[in-house]
Amino acid sequence: MSKELNRKCILSIKPYVPGKPVEEVERELGISNVVKLASNENPLGPAPKSIQVMHDLVDKVAVYPDGNCYYLKNAISEHLDVTPANLIIGNGSDEIIKLIAEAFLEEGEEAIVADPTFSEYDFAIKIMGGRTIVVPTKNLTHDLSAMAAAVTDKTKLVFICNPNNPTGTMVSKSETDAFLASIPEDVITVFDEAYYEYVTDEEYPQTLEYVNQGKNVIVLRTFSKIYGLAGLRVGYGVAKPELIGLVGRVKEPFNVNMMAQGAAFAALDDQDHVVRSRALNEEGKEFLAKEFNRLGLSFVPTHANFVWVQIKADCQKVFAKMLRRGVIVRTGDIFGAPDVIRVTIGTPGQNQRFIEVLEAVLAEE
Repeated sequence: MSKELNRKCILSIKPYVPGKPVEEVERELGISNVVKLASNENPLGPAPKSIQVMHDLVDKVAVYPDGNCYYLKNAISEHLDVTPANLIIGNGSDEIIKLIAEAFLEEGEEAIVADPTFSEYDFAIKIMGGRTIVVPTKNLTHDLSAMAAAVTDKTKLVFICNPNNPTGTMVSKSETDAFLASIPEDVITVFDEAYYEYVTDEEYPQTLEYVNQGKNVIVLRTFSKIYGLAGLRVGYGVAKPELIGLVGRVKEPFNVNMMAQGAAFAALDDQDHVVRSRALNEEGKEFLAKEFNRLGLSFVPTHANFVWVQIKADCQKVFAKMLRRGVIVRTGDIFGAPDVIRVTIGTPGQNQRFIEVLEAVLAEE
């Protein structure tokens, strides 16, 4: 009898299904001028300074990048007023999520996540043979009281996506303070703040304060969203040096490429681009809210750069029809919501086109 080649735990992993690329849609359907509003990318693209740095680095990519990300790490530390020892740089936040599970999660230990939320937490937990404890959201927002109640002596990690992907909701500072005060000190809380720069609500928690207080928290941020560098894959984690040192033990030697390091470094020096991107997003939020109200569609007021909207129809059918009209969105069924779509806030022209196509498609349902 032949032995099984695979680790048993990987059979429970659901492979990640990304948003369809523009090139794939145009190739398969034979159309052009496709708009992608599925993956929460910045419609303005990278900052001009980042683009210039990428051009400057083209003839240097024959050599390995700086494995310590020295210049980028120092730029982030100055930007956040933390020390370089508080930082780890990753191939996107996704890699750091996986590194956290690899560093801290023993087989059979538990990690708590919300539902719905970003699927990469469950992936990282299961690849280490951990047990994912799922706590339903309350009004599509993390129910921190219920998540705290789910903590057991087997709990090692808690993942809090704030603002939450896919719903765009956020938990407040008072809720977060109460949560951290109610769980054991040896539980590590991971705050995934990929959309941090889009938040304007004053009640949003400034989680770096928890790092400065020496709590067992890890704050994740990224250059993929408002900085427009999703294709380069660069994110970072902030925590006390003891936690960073442990995560660093499982990191690959050259995990962040040279182009990504240079472009991210330059992006921090181009805060005007961040201001423009945030202003464009606020304008788009207002427009889409008005249009959804006009169409009689329920939606979640967002703190991020996407909107969770109930379309009163089968999301897969609507997705397919919109695709044929050249607009890519994200279906809600992958999050357990078959009558919902998630749409990225784009430029005014992209938002207008999305509404026109959505209205036309829903009229056929």
